[in-house]
Amino acid sequence: MQGKAERMFPGQGETLSRLWRSRQLEYTWLRALMNQYADFWQVTREALIYACRSLGLGCEVTHQDELMQEYLHLQTYPDVTVGLEALLGQRLAILSNGSPRMLEAVVEHAGLTRTFATLMSVDTVRTYKPSPTVYQLAVEALELEKSEIGFVSSNYWDVAGAAAFGFPAFWLNRTKAPPDELGTAPEATITGLRELTDLFGRRGAR
Repeated sequence: MQGKAERMFPGQGETLSRLWRSRQLEYTWLRALMNQYADFWQVTREALIYACRSLGLGCEVTHQDELMQEYLHLQTYPDVTVGLEALLGQRLAILSNGSPRMLEAVVEHAGLTRTFATLMSVDTVRTYKPSPTVYQLAVEALELEKSEIGFVSSNYWDVAGAAAFGFPAFWLNRTKAPPDELGTAPEATITGLRELTDLFGRRGAR
């Protein structure tokens, strides 16, 4: 993502990527509060347009399209494949803000199509995390109690939302970032997916 942005706008790639991501999240929260849902693909494009305009970059539609395609080909961290393989005794699922098209493309690109029992998108309920309505999707799709579903995210706000909902929540904190002050805390903080094997085994989360 950042590499493509840097090649397109030399010297501005990192700034553009950061602003784009922060505005993308803000737009999901604002749309949820306003009850003005638009799917994640549209929200992501609108956030990109804002970020380019804010930085004075001439982001033509062709530039937008090229950058948007990066969201369909996201690269996984080196520990993802091994970490998920270690969890294959568990039923794995994805619960994402991403639209169905985006989810399917990313999972296929990563070669993980057979890894997950189900892919759940907020598109089904037309609102965004951290709404409890979104987390309820997992309870219904997996037919499990909240306490039986181990929830993992690298976003602290998502972990906080899941914990407030009632999931055993685990924060994947690869960058050693400080936790947000949101009144809830993860059950554990990890730095890589391999650490989940023992944690989930002890809890019996499925």
